[in-house]
Amino acid sequence: MASPGAAGSIRLDKLLWFLRFARSRSMAQAVVAAGHIRLDGRRVSRPSCAVHVGQTLVLPVGERIEVVRLLALPVRRGSANEARACYQNLDPGPPATGISAISDDGKAVHPNRAPDPIQ
Repeated sequence: MASPGAAGSIRLDKLLWFLRFARSRSMAQAVVAAGHIRLDGRRVSRPSCAVHVGQTLVLPVGERIEVVRLLALPVRRGSANEARACYQNLDPGPPATGISAISDDGKAVHPNRAPDPIQ
């Protein structure tokens, strides 16, 4: 069997596992099948979907959303540093500390916008 890099693509579930976004391949398959992953802006629900270098992935990681661009196809599930070398994080960074995404009254608050004045 040829290595993933030789074929020019890799299965999405295998990629998520190799890049350490999922603890197991079956967990990666479940996340993809649930429709939580976007590939170049379109929702993907097939774990066998082929992913190529240069594509952008939007995926949930813990309680936040990660936007990453694939720079290289991993050949194996290696160390975390080896995995990070295969993608570029496109997120501007975490929101400023001390700002909650939900205000005390239960309304959603944008992290970069000042809350509405109290009336």
